Amino acid sequence: MEARILNLKKYFDKTRAVDDISFGFSAGQVVGFVGPNGAGKTTTMRIIATLDDPTHGDVFLDGISVIQDPEKARRLVGYMPDSLPTHRDVTVDDYLDFFARAFGIRAPRRRAVIDQVEQFTNLIGIRDKFLKALSKGMKQRVSLARALIHDPAILILDEPAAGLDPRARIELRELLKALAEHGKAILVSSHILSELGEICDSVVIIEKGKLLHAGSIDAIAQSRPYRTILIRVKDAADALHARLLELPAVERIRPLKDAVEVDITGTDDDSGELMTQLVKDGFKILEIRCLKADLEDIFMDVTKGELN
Repeated sequence: MEARILNLKKYFDKTRAVDDISFGFSAGQVVGFVGPNGAGKTTTMRIIATLDDPTHGDVFLDGISVIQDPEKARRLVGYMPDSLPTHRDVTVDDYLDFFARAFGIRAPRRRAVIDQVEQFTNLIGIRDKFLKALSKGMKQRVSLARALIHDPAILILDEPAAGLDPRARIELRELLKALAEHGKAILVSSHILSELGEICDSVVIIEKGKLLHAGSIDAIAQSRPYRTILIRVKDAADALHARLLELPAVERIRPLKDAVEVDITGTDDDSGELMTQLVKDGFKILEIRCLKADLEDIFMDVTKGELN
């Protein structure tokens, strides 16, 4: 199972919400979809889920065009919006039963399917509660359960962790890992980049509707023009900061309590020469450690915070 987004464009009058982006993801993958507010993430996800038509381009779900055959494509995708609509006097069980019927799941199998989804998303204990009485975390679980009710191969999740407490975020993260292990292809947007980086196989970064980067986090991190090194010295952090400012290979310095984080351009040889120079200058170095770039670092490097 594979989803391919090809040359996708979506214009609203003169605003280019999505401006010629292409990427793909497949079964067993969790792909992070990140960008500043207004970058075009929700618009792209709605097009993939067959809820909006693109101005140009197409999306193929297992080879099926969302434009040419939306009804067939819709059965392959489960979409979780960023918030669950509040319905009056509708229980969790009734809500899921409605969508199971909408997807043509007939009794008695329908009851078994709902039970299975409620069990997986830990909704059994609240299945008789009204949606309007649920906490944010429980509403997100119901929204995920609705997206899973017809056992889609592809999941499109728009800010599923928004507003959740730490425990609920951890539980959601474990659910997504389990779904990927069961062969689901998952595209998930989130502003909680530290957690997204822990579960993603790869990431797609967009800004102002344009694709900036797509690929594995490690590959994107290796493309950075500098590496970040932590240097800890004995009783001379201020002097170390001042000395580093004089060295040409140093791009940026972030002082810590008794150390500095420094971005260094050039090759490994350049980094080695810089360390050798510090030792010659008399600094008593207690620790030198190369810091691995995480998703937050990459995001700050490649985006400018511009709005569409």
